[in-house]
Parts: sequence; structure tokens; C-alpha cells
Amino acid sequence: MLKKNLYILFLLFVLTSSFSQTDFNLPSLEKDKIRFDLVGNLILLPVELNGVELSFVLDSGVSKPILFNLANIDSLQINKVETILLRGLGGGDPVEAIKSKNNFLSIGNALNVNQDIYVVFDTSINFTPRLGKPVHGIIGYDLFKDFIVEINYASKYIVLHKPERYIYKSCKKCETFELSFYKNKPFITGEIEVDSNFVPVKLLIDTGSSDALWIFENEDKGLVPTENMYFEDFLGKGLSGNIYGKRSKIEKFKLKSFELNNVNTAFPDSTSISFARKNTHRNGSISGEVLKRFNMIVDYKNKKLTLKKNRNFNASFSYNKSGIIIEQNGVVLIKEREKRSGLGYDDKTDFNIHVETITHYKLAVKPAYTIVEIRKNSPAEKVGLLRGDVILTINGKDTHTLELQHVIGYFKSKTGKLISLTVDRNGAIMSFDFRLEDVFKQKELP
Repeated sequence: MLKKNLYILFLLFVLTSSFSQTDFNLPSLEKDKIRFDLVGNLILLPVELNGVELSFVLDSGVSKPILFNLANIDSLQINKVETILLRGLGGGDPVEAIKSKNNFLSIGNALNVNQDIYVVFDTSINFTPRLGKPVHGIIGYDLFKDFIVEINYASKYIVLHKPERYIYKSCKKCETFELSFYKNKPFITGEIEVDSNFVPVKLLIDTGSSDALWIFENEDKGLVPTENMYFEDFLGKGLSGNIYGKRSKIEKFKLKSFELNNVNTAFPDSTSISFARKNTHRNGSISGEVLKRFNMIVDYKNKKLTLKKNRNFNASFSYNKSGIIIEQNGVVLIKEREKRSGLGYDDKTDFNIHVETITHYKLAVKPAYTIVEIRKNSPAEKVGLLRGDVILTINGKDTHTLELQHVIGYFKSKTGKLISLTVDRNGAIMSFDFRLEDVFKQKELP
């Protein structure tokens, strides 16, 4: 028994001494392949923090791992060290967080036995309702800095490679870019067509945003929305509050030989991005809707990024043409039919036994999809839909049988498509029909 205890103590010493503070490692592997969910253009990775299984967004736009949405995680042990303020996008105040040290974090077989985590208790910072999947945090730099990370968006997996063992393969269809860094965040240079000329733009690589491109307005460079081709909209929520701006299109966006056409582009308002603009050389962000069209090799150590087209490359860029923004908010009780088979007695023969089917009903708890925003002048507003309406059916299909992103997909269909909704409005069941319209006729959000 003493010999066994000594062995365990020796193993713990080897593990802790072989990992420097806040470093990940693969103790006995050269690489590790990890499957992920791609939801709303975001990579959701399974992680384990202090023995609790969680789900984190892989977010190259964050320099610190942040934990939130803790309401239902009673067993998670958090070691409070100090209270700090975190500042991010949005026009509001910084958000309060605690810095926690000495956490055990694993992603696949990659381990960090001394991980710093920043814990936010503000319940309004929560990705889960917008994605329809549980999300507990975000991680970026701390993982990317320790590995060469291969991201296969098409097949939905990442591979973590030990940098000292990785050998680049020849790839004629690939393009390699030099990365620059600002506060541990990676930047790449692309080109945007402006008046038949291509203007270079320095963009944050942001796997934690579901949009395509964000561009900071700059009249001197011609980086402004196309006249009569934009609408005001809610762009998302940052650490420091809501982000609003204009949504538009750019005709061409280039990454060396790769060229994308009619790309969705958001122009956030100056108040929302005042913090981001402290990097005076930054022109915006390249995000999930563009990045998912490539398979990537991210190499922070050698400051380079390798891209190769995948099967998503030629997919069209489309906007939500309904004017509706929905969230998974609460639950609905659904009466489900359940058939069971059993043995019956045939009284006509006195001895034959037959199989009969008995139908039972049970109540099941299903996700409720609630309208949380409606764009002014949109088709949804015109027919009388309201914030707070719970969508029960869409084009004849029960929404509780669909995932949130599938429901949202209906709203991105072709212009003119008929959308029929049944909603629950404070207990009253109501029906609405409208056709999807060109978003550039829908000008602003109240």
C-alpha cells in the first residue's frame, strides 16, 4: 500500500512539474483529435473544468478564458483569488469578474493543471439562448499558444499538434499568411474592393463571432456601407453591452488568391467599438461565416496561418429576411403520443393470443423559441408579430421538433418565400403569414 501511495505522489509530482503555469500539454501524445459542434458558425468544444463537463466556444478573439452561465453547475469548485473588471465590445461599463487560479482544465487529452480562469456572474452574458445549445465559457489564446491547431470546419474536428513534432505538408491549393498580434489576439491582412480598387484591411481573426465580416467605418479609405444597401440592426452582445450598427454587403473580399463575392458585412457603431479601436491599425474582424469556408492550420509560435478551401466555400451569404430574432427561452409542455404493444386474449377461440397496440399520452418538456427582437419595417412587424411571442409551428412543422438553428434557417430562405407561423401570445394561439423581403428595404431597428 505504501509503495502504491508513493507511486501516485511521484506521478502527481511529474505531472505538475512538467507543466509550467497556464500551459497545456499532451503528456504522452504527439497530437490529439477532438470533435466539435458547429452551431451558428461557432465552434463548441467539450471541456472538463475541475472535474465538471462543460462546453466552451473556441474564440480566437479572447486573450483570457472566461467562464459564465453558472446557474446550474453546483459542483464546480472555483478558487477565488481577486476581483477584476473585464472590458469588451459594447457601449456599457466593464463587467466584474473574479480571477481564479490553480484550476484543472482538459480539452480532449490536452491538460493544464494550473489554469487561470476569469469567472463572470452577470447572467445577461450567456450564449445559450442564442445558440440553442449549452455554452459555459470561451477560450482562445491559452489553447492556441501551446499547440499548432488544425481546424477542419467541414468535418467538424480540431487537431492539437505539439509544435516541436509538427511537419508541414506540401499543399498547392493552400495559402499561407503572416500573423501579427496585439494583446495576444491574431490579425491577418485581407483586401476589400472599393470603387474597383482593392483596399488592404487589417482584421482580427475572430472564431468567436458568427458574422462574416465586421468593418470599422473609415471614409478616407472608402470603408463605408454601400449607399441604399444597408439597414440598421442589432449586431450582438459584447462583454460591455449590446452592439448595434449597419448591415450591408461588399462586392469582393480577397485573401490572396481566395476571392469571395457579395459578402455580408457589418459596420458597428463607434460607441460599441471604442475599446477595440484602441488598436489604431485595426480595420475590423473576419469571423465564423467566412472562416467556416476554409480548413485552417493556426500556428501562433511561427506567426502564420494556412488556409485551404473546403466544401462550404461557394455557399451564398444570406441575411435573416424576416426581421425576427429568436432565442431558446424557457420551455413548453407538449402532449406526446406513445404506442406500446401487449398481449391480448381472443374470446372467440378461448385460446388464441394476439398482439394489440395500446396508445398512451405523456407530457414532455421541450424548448420554447421566443421572439426577442423585431426589426422595424420588417415583414414580421408589418403582420403584427411582437416580442415575447412563442413560435409553436413554422410552415406546418412543430418547432419543438427542430433545433434553434434550423428554425432560424427558414428566415434566411429566398426572397418571396411564404412563412406561416403559429404563436402563443400570453396563452392565446394566433397565426401569421408573411413573405420574406429584401433586407435592404427594411431600414432600421427601433
